[in-house]
Amino acid sequence: MDRPHSIAEVTLDEKTLVFPRPEVEHERAAAIFDLLEENTFRPLDWPDEGPYAVHLGLADSRLTLDVRHVGTPRETPEVLRLALPLKSFRSIVRDYFLVCESYFNAIKISSPSQIEAIDMGRRGLHNEGSDLMRERLAEKVEIDQQTARRLFTLLCVLHLRG
Repeated sequence: MDRPHSIAEVTLDEKTLVFPRPEVEHERAAAIFDLLEENTFRPLDWPDEGPYAVHLGLADSRLTLDVRHVGTPRETPEVLRLALPLKSFRSIVRDYFLVCESYFNAIKISSPSQIEAIDMGRRGLHNEGSDLMRERLAEKVEIDQQTARRLFTLLCVLHLRG
């Protein structure tokens, strides 16, 4: 099905990727799968419809989203480059990593109620990060809440660079 206001391909900058744990690789794979299954992504002030190919990376303390039409080679100049300063995400990402670490440790030794409590905190931080993602992109691209959540997950994965 052709969805004109959607992401049909997503790639991450391999230079910044480090997968220190299987949990991180799983989160990356799940976020990409879910993002491609269902998303809303409509660049504003850009007359051409998608679907789009989006390449995410980190450069100069910014999250970059290089947006092209599906099938446009990566070697060609970007059709649209979105850049978000990482500074506004730092504290949420840091807190999210801490809670995720607690969650992964709790799964091994804690009671179901303790795991659930930690998971609620993790989801709350994830929601906060996705709300900030939507807010920061609002003047550049229209995205729905689920798309913002998945993009925040991918930001966190990229942030785990060596």
